[in-house]
Amino acid sequence: MKHIKTISEFHQFRELPKPEHPLISVIDVASVKQLTSDEPTALLLDFYVIAMKKVSGAKMKYGQHQFDFDEGIMSFMAPNQVFSVTPVKIEEKIENSGWVLNIHPDFLWNTPLSGKINQYDFWDYSVNEALFLSEKEEATINSIISNIQQEYRSNIDKFSKQIIISQIESLLSYADRFYHRQFITREKHNHQILDRLETLVNDYFNNTDLINKGLPSVGFIAGALNLSPKYLSSLLKTLTGQNTQQYIHEKLIAKAKEKLSATDLSISEIAYQLGFEHLQSFSKLFKTKTKLSPLEFRQSFN
Repeated sequence: MKHIKTISEFHQFRELPKPEHPLISVIDVASVKQLTSDEPTALLLDFYVIAMKKVSGAKMKYGQHQFDFDEGIMSFMAPNQVFSVTPVKIEEKIENSGWVLNIHPDFLWNTPLSGKINQYDFWDYSVNEALFLSEKEEATINSIISNIQQEYRSNIDKFSKQIIISQIESLLSYADRFYHRQFITREKHNHQILDRLETLVNDYFNNTDLINKGLPSVGFIAGALNLSPKYLSSLLKTLTGQNTQQYIHEKLIAKAKEKLSATDLSISEIAYQLGFEHLQSFSKLFKTKTKLSPLEFRQSFN
């Protein structure tokens, strides 16, 4: 793995001209050399990377997921996220296009954005959950990138940094808006995810996994669906109003109600079957969600 600490190092690694600003740069993807077979197997960067590019002949692995850039997409990586890019054979060469925006955390120092930039969920989204833009949306983003590039290429004065920071904030706000739009407009794909989630959780609750493993974690559910935890929770929040943890708890309470109303199992036995080591923990969660204790709920059926 190659660890790249500065934007200047990255430019040198990609055989690009020295950056015009040491802490922020916009790279024209068309100017980057073609990948070769001796590329490092993985890269670790100490700065933020936002990219919108269409690249042929390369596959990118980010975390455990792989994605190709044959279609133009927008992707986001925070510092210290490992990724790798490997060359692949292609039948027809397509001209690479797009841009890569590199932002070193030091550029954000002593600005409000420094404290809130990591609150955007998309830094934790895997690249196969990247942002697909319409032509109009792409034009909006490209305009902001052009403004950033123009500003850091101008004579630096006391206003320059704040102007660039405001442009970065606009870029992130638009990206956040477009991600939420994507959750809604990709209706068929998203509902397929919901169907898979429903099947996964029902199967988990209907076998011995609850007894043996306890409640499924958000990470387990997201991993089984090949999604990042934050992407899954954001998607569910948009479509159902619940995050993943709330969804799991709702399924659990539904299962508990079924057992309390339709079986003669004791409440302790039900708690055990639902993966709780302690009756008190089950009773507390059930009352939090229903305003009734398990016993009160059962008695309401008599």
